[in-house]
Amino acid sequence: MPTKKVTDDNFDTEVIKSQKPTIVDFWAEWCGPCKQIGPILEEISDEMSNEVVIAKLNIDEEVNTGTKFGIRGIPTMLLFKSGELKATKVGATTKSNIVSWIKENI
Repeated sequence: MPTKKVTDDNFDTEVIKSQKPTIVDFWAEWCGPCKQIGPILEEISDEMSNEVVIAKLNIDEEVNTGTKFGIRGIPTMLLFKSGELKATKVGATTKSNIVSWIKENI
């Protein structure tokens, strides 16, 4: 399943009210590390589609949500479950680290 694009307008519907745990990747076009983890998140989205939803939010296009959650550096991944922020991971890392982090928190 491809990653889902979320915006300031649909964040509540797509993330907070999601039936599945949802990871939001805060990123921007100019961010090298964001581009490194992009394909990794696509793979995880395909492999773990029954367990988790992976969403991407471009902080240059959607400024309010990043501010609301205090995003200071990117990439930052926030994991939401049952409408609540459960975990945060900042910076690019390996696929195995991201998968472990997801499994620990869902």
